[in-house]
Amino acid sequence: MQDLFPAIEVSEQFLRDHEPLLLGICDTLIARHRADRNLTDREVIAALTNMVKSYQTLVGSGLVYQEALPGLAQQAIIHELDKLVEEFRHSEQEHLGYARLKDADVLKALVFTLRLAHIRTSGRPFSRRLLDFLIEEFGRRQPSIATANEPAGRLIVP
Repeated sequence: MQDLFPAIEVSEQFLRDHEPLLLGICDTLIARHRADRNLTDREVIAALTNMVKSYQTLVGSGLVYQEALPGLAQQAIIHELDKLVEEFRHSEQEHLGYARLKDADVLKALVFTLRLAHIRTSGRPFSRRLLDFLIEEFGRRQPSIATANEPAGRLIVP
């Protein structure tokens, strides 16, 4: 799945170093699915793709740009993921005295999640295979942004 944004390398070291962020993204997607049972893999993938493109523009040029989204579900996913990143940075600021999470790190985490999404979906219009996978793998954990330094669940490397 390196075909998706091939210029963005996501190393295993990055996955280890940013596991709390990656788990937070998974927790957020699970929470959106629980709040909206009609949510599909396609909507998740579209929202992630939109965010990756936005962060790619931000990291590359410093410009904040986001394409308009057709669906409310996609807008809700993006809103919740943006909120997660802000909460993560706020928590770092509170606990460390500074926020070390860079936009480039968020971009890599989103690319990893997007690649995982493409691997785990069936590609059918109303597929929820990705969402079912996330719930099965990560849904039993207790999500917490405040415990960002604790080792948590397992990451599946595509």
